[in-house]
Amino acid sequence: MDNIENRQLRQTRTFKVPIDLMWEVWTQPEHIMQWWGPTGFTNTNKLMDFREGGEWLFTMHGPDGKDYANRSLFKEIVPKEKIVFEHFGPHFITTVLFISQGDETLIDWTVELDSEEILKTLVREVNAAEGQKQNLDKLEQYLLKRQTK
Repeated sequence: MDNIENRQLRQTRTFKVPIDLMWEVWTQPEHIMQWWGPTGFTNTNKLMDFREGGEWLFTMHGPDGKDYANRSLFKEIVPKEKIVFEHFGPHFITTVLFISQGDETLIDWTVELDSEEILKTLVREVNAAEGQKQNLDKLEQYLLKRQTK
């Protein structure tokens, strides 16, 4: 399910994996760098200091050959429940909730921008809502590969 409202992009999806595996692929750079970003993007991790106040620096490599530097700070981490980080350029706050449902995990992912205008611009210019959905699609594919190993 996706939702664009006020200053927020929001996606929810249930994955057929337990919370332990879901948490692992979100919090360890060797995993998240394999699936993060829209379709066609790859990543190079520079630093992922996964703790409250820690910095996350990486470069997304677009299918167009352009590189996109990313910088975020982890604001709140509740193990196996919540990750909140602040992204710079463009500025937004991401909140990801992890809800264990037995052998499945629900992800509730909200990106809140500084204004409705910035959100509209990102949706119009880079199709941000679709990019967020594609990110979850890539996560789902990565999890399928991990489960078959």
